[in-house]
Amino acid sequence: MRKWLPLTAVCLGAFMLLIDVTIVTVALPDMAGDMHADFAGLQWVMDVYALALAALLLGAGSLADRIGRRRLYLGGLGVFAAASLACGLATGPAALIAFRAVQGVGAAAMMATTMALLSATYQGRDRGVAFGVWGAVNGAAAAAGPVVGGLLTEHFGWRWIFYINLPLCALAVLVTLRAVAESRDPQAKGLDLPGMAAFTAGAGAVTYALIRVGENGWTSLTTLGLLGLGAAAFAVFVLVELRGSHPMLDLALFRSRPFVAVMVAGLLLSGAAFSYLMYVSLWLQSAEGMSPVGAGLALVPMSAAALVVAAVAGRLLHGAPPRLTIGGGLLLAGAGALLQAWMLDPGDSWPALVPGLLLTGVGVGTGISALAATAMGAVAPARAGMAGGALNSARQLGTALGIAVLGAVFHSGLRSGLGEAGRELSEPLLSGGAGRLLAEAPAGAARENLAGLVDAAFASGLRDTFLVSGAMGLAGALAVFLLIRGTSGKAAVPSQGTAPVADLAEPVRS
Repeated sequence: MRKWLPLTAVCLGAFMLLIDVTIVTVALPDMAGDMHADFAGLQWVMDVYALALAALLLGAGSLADRIGRRRLYLGGLGVFAAASLACGLATGPAALIAFRAVQGVGAAAMMATTMALLSATYQGRDRGVAFGVWGAVNGAAAAAGPVVGGLLTEHFGWRWIFYINLPLCALAVLVTLRAVAESRDPQAKGLDLPGMAAFTAGAGAVTYALIRVGENGWTSLTTLGLLGLGAAAFAVFVLVELRGSHPMLDLALFRSRPFVAVMVAGLLLSGAAFSYLMYVSLWLQSAEGMSPVGAGLALVPMSAAALVVAAVAGRLLHGAPPRLTIGGGLLLAGAGALLQAWMLDPGDSWPALVPGLLLTGVGVGTGISALAATAMGAVAPARAGMAGGALNSARQLGTALGIAVLGAVFHSGLRSGLGEAGRELSEPLLSGGAGRLLAEAPAGAARENLAGLVDAAFASGLRDTFLVSGAMGLAGALAVFLLIRGTSGKAAVPSQGTAPVADLAEPVRS
């Protein structure tokens, strides 16, 4: 079984970096109470990790090709472990956010090298087995995140969601040193540092503007200035990629309509399906009084459905047109969010969300299984690695921007539900303090009235959040149906010169 040790090393890293996207969700109320973090701070704890992943993935892949994938993977494990320790030791929200960003840097180095290491290590049937196990581990990480986070937070404290990474990183380093061979691309070109800087600045400015819009308003000079800065940075990114000698993203790929559809789908599917979970967790724990484990279990229907459906869809729908699998998946994800908005009323608890969570999970499992294969089939073989990296970046950016956009919507809806008399309660509620407010209220009619106000406020904020999430899913489905025409046909390949491309009616099996 020694031949599977490299797979073990790679899967350990993949599991850690992916579970850390969702493991934080159920720990947010405890973090807020322990460190007195405000609503924007909680959003940044979630967002900055995804932003670092989105911004650095493509550049990390290029660096790995040059200096060695094993070397960069080991470096990523080291950075991830050190940042995890620092996150656990953080004494304030600013330090935690900063160390979460560093953790995202290490995760980007790991994510950018996992597939390349498996491709270099295994051939033939073994490669298929390796990628199958790797894909299952990725799905399991997303499903396990809220539950593992709940167990660690409830029984050991929220800091252990970071400390648990240390022994896993040590094991991954040991196995990698003993079993994984070095590989690199002898034809690798230079790094696109200006492109990385411009993309990071643009994504960061837009995300910060959206996170602060609840306090600043959409028309404030701060919001408009940050959005303008983000637009300018993205414009610089486009110019750099068009004129640079070693662009990290060949913008000619976007001449392919199917490739554009995949990027839009990855962005909106992540935003529609996953970004509202932190606000649901705040509601379940602070207003409904559920434990971290209970809140984690309440979110399992979506991730479990996605995991099961993705496994089934990979076998049964491998020949289905991506227009139907990806577009249909987005349609179901959007419908699931809208179903949650329709079923949630003041006084309801977590069971009201289960049907919508299951429907969203089915949509995620259906659509996500075809995204990577369609991205690969829409570009020339020489650009397959770049296309995969771009898709992963789009998905992480969708999560980050979705958290920011839905945070503004949730903030506005909650304040609207409170009415004029209760506006001063909005920040404590947004920061996970609903349980404390209710406990401190005088017993009797005053507490009952406050409980009714809190229920109405959360129901209002969550309904608006689900409605916007549903609109994201439906918009993504519409884009896919418009951009991928018909059920068969060739897609133009816009790389350097003309190259054949897989028929999108028969996407490559993942």
